[in-house]
Amino acid sequence: MTYAVCVTFSLHPDRVEDFMPLMIANAQTSLAQEEGCLQFDVLTEPDRPAEVFLYELYADRAAFDVHLGSTHFKNFDAAVGPMIAAKNIKTFTQVAQ
Repeated sequence: MTYAVCVTFSLHPDRVEDFMPLMIANAQTSLAQEEGCLQFDVLTEPDRPAEVFLYELYADRAAFDVHLGSTHFKNFDAAVGPMIAAKNIKTFTQVAQ
């Protein structure tokens, strides 16, 4: 069963330009290097540039755990920590296809 992760970042407004290249690189690396990462969308709304929404889809919870343990994610997480004012994470497991 697939495992979806939805993350909403509220960024410090003066850090958006620093955050976005790191976020995009993290998403691209996840898709390229993690077999269980099926989709990784980075979305923003022009009216709310300091808000970034992620939609991540993994083969299962174990694949997401691989992502969390990856070197590239740990480096990303450490780098962007000071840029984030708030973060909301929700996860969902597929019920049916």
